[in-house]
Amino acid sequence: MVVHKSCAPLTKLDEQVLELAKKRRRYFLKAKEAKRFLSDVSETFGADIEQFLESKSRVEVNETESAEIFFFNGTPLLARADGLLFPTLTFEEFFPLMPRLVVDMGAVPYVCKGADVMAPGVVSINGEFKENDVLLITDERHGKPLAVGVALFNSEDMKAVNRGKTVKTLHYVGDKLWNHLKGS
Repeated sequence: MVVHKSCAPLTKLDEQVLELAKKRRRYFLKAKEAKRFLSDVSETFGADIEQFLESKSRVEVNETESAEIFFFNGTPLLARADGLLFPTLTFEEFFPLMPRLVVDMGAVPYVCKGADVMAPGVVSINGEFKENDVLLITDERHGKPLAVGVALFNSEDMKAVNRGKTVKTLHYVGDKLWNHLKGS
């Protein structure tokens, strides 16, 4: 029996070509646009983002199927998905400035598969934040970053919550964005 080439299973190379075709575009921001973007980012996160960057950083934008990724001098530090800007899990220098939610080891496999953080899995809340602020989610044993998410409550209310969702996960270890970042 002869199998037509178009019906044959995809090879690894075919999958890579299809993935590259899904990337819409990649471009550098002009100096004025980059300066305005950095100012907006600093305002959004309440911290001077430029302290983590070299002077005259080149800002490159990679639009993918799932997110816009912002590279600073070739390093992917920020992403935007569904209109929300957040630090990637590769932007370790920014982590100390972020409010942090520590989850127990039982929650780790679920968070690493993209599940939202549930109240029973929260061990501690570090830092003050408002509803809809971006949080870093870490494990209790090693303190390793697992995900970045959006708070569904402010820090005071979250401490009182003992059931239901507390954080909506945006980006986690092993997601498409993570795999894209590790491959770039």
